[in-house]
Amino acid sequence: MKEVKGPGGLPHTLTFRLGTLGAVIGDRFAQRIERYDLKPKHVGLLTALTQGSFASQQDLAGRLGVAPSLVVSLADHLERLGAVERVRDPGDRRRQVLTLTDRGRELLADCAAEARALDAEIAAHLTADQCRLLHVTLGSLAARAGLPTD
Repeated sequence: MKEVKGPGGLPHTLTFRLGTLGAVIGDRFAQRIERYDLKPKHVGLLTALTQGSFASQQDLAGRLGVAPSLVVSLADHLERLGAVERVRDPGDRRRQVLTLTDRGRELLADCAAEARALDAEIAAHLTADQCRLLHVTLGSLAARAGLPTD
């Protein structure tokens, strides 16, 4: 296999740049929300709960593309924080559904504020047009990947 160097090298690919920036920004976001006793995966689960009606832990695992055991672990932590409640599904008593509580909505709003503050830091050197174009472009990529965009 031929080694790629120079302007066409790995650091010039979108994959490398988005992946590396994503890791750095993800770490910075994780540091910001640590004060709420949350990790980005907890915020992802809370966000998923805002995207639809009651969701079983199994449904959420499928929607998030993770193992059901991870959803259970995340939900356990969020339940201890008072951010979610588990209730029996009225249509199938064997299933538990997760619902977002008022505390969960507060935590999600706090995390959104932290994300917006981090956005401002990240984009501080960009022009308004560059920010708008970046937002639109990333929104398009996220939508194509099936990720939430609202």
